[in-house]
Amino acid sequence: MSSKKAFNADNQQERQKLIGWIIGFIDGEGCFSVSMFRNHTTKLGWQIFPELIVTQGVKSKKALEELKRFFQCGEIYVNRRHDNHREDLYRFCVRRLVDLDGKIIPFFRKNPLKTAKRNDFKKFSQVVEMMKSKKHLIRKNQVKIAKIIEEMNRKKPAVFLSSSETIRQTR
Repeated sequence: MSSKKAFNADNQQERQKLIGWIIGFIDGEGCFSVSMFRNHTTKLGWQIFPELIVTQGVKSKKALEELKRFFQCGEIYVNRRHDNHREDLYRFCVRRLVDLDGKIIPFFRKNPLKTAKRNDFKKFSQVVEMMKSKKHLIRKNQVKIAKIIEEMNRKKPAVFLSSSETIRQTR
């Protein structure tokens, strides 16, 4: 019986180490991103696309595989390089709303990020919540989401907000 407790304690310590590694790795290498694309097959003509992305060279692909194994979701894609770099890049991406809402967001709420990326995560979570409750299907909420996107990551102006269609419809 006592050996079983020791084994569980070891597993707990290993899990805590892994969680610490994941937090640090995502803080350094990850990106919580929300994009808006024109998509004429959607009701309002725009698609909102949240995703967690972590990019690594081929030499560190095993780290991405560890993330996929831990979260039990997402995919790893290869980005073939055609520049002067000698190795391809790999991207671990979680895009499914059910996985973002059910696995990724709860994990980082329980285990907060340590850097400024924490603010991007909060904004990301807000958008996912709006999508989960279908609020993103209303034009004024798409405008809200576009403004949130402008505050994330590189703080680029949202194409959605400057489109003549959006300007006309929000007047």
